[in-house]
Amino acid sequence: MQVRSILTATITALTSVGIAFAAKADTVAAHCDIYAPGDSYPSLSHNCTFSQRQGFIDVRLDSGRVFDFSPVGDRPGNFVDENGKAVYRQAGLGTHGQIFLLPDGAKLYVYWDTSSSYGQPPALVANPRVATLTTRDARTQINLRTAPTVYSRANGYGLPKDEVHILECVIDQDTVGSELNWCRVRFLQSGAIGWIRSDFIIFPSDGSL
Repeated sequence: MQVRSILTATITALTSVGIAFAAKADTVAAHCDIYAPGDSYPSLSHNCTFSQRQGFIDVRLDSGRVFDFSPVGDRPGNFVDENGKAVYRQAGLGTHGQIFLLPDGAKLYVYWDTSSSYGQPPALVANPRVATLTTRDARTQINLRTAPTVYSRANGYGLPKDEVHILECVIDQDTVGSELNWCRVRFLQSGAIGWIRSDFIIFPSDGSL
């Protein structure tokens, strides 16, 4: 997704603590995922808006669901929800967004991702190659990410033996000297599109991409 310019504008609006917006820009468009306790795949995934004013946070999902968090004293990252129950802001997304631990143990991920192309799969290249997903543990879920990095949002997952079209591959930039690649794939059965690292892919036997 092409979100670099949007992300840069959003970060510019942040203060040194990373969340307080300038007086005239305290609301931004974002994308929100909600993970049930212990789940590795979001139970809800919607575009949303994120607002903050004097420490009070308002998150509104396109589905109509609203989260209101009020700051607790002078303890950064500590809030209470509209029912007075504790909410905690957690690290993990860096400049890409914020994570909130909700009272029931669920997590709300807020990404500074306002791409208008969200949910619109790109066109397939001609004659895409077919590959198979693999892991050491047959029960492991393989994250399907929105960008070729482990720091990007996972918008789905695959399982070992799932077949995918290989659309393109790029060099892994997460680790200096990495010999891995990231490949943008399209699942044959569901049509879902995203990025998966090459160590989870068995490539076509002819060695072509």
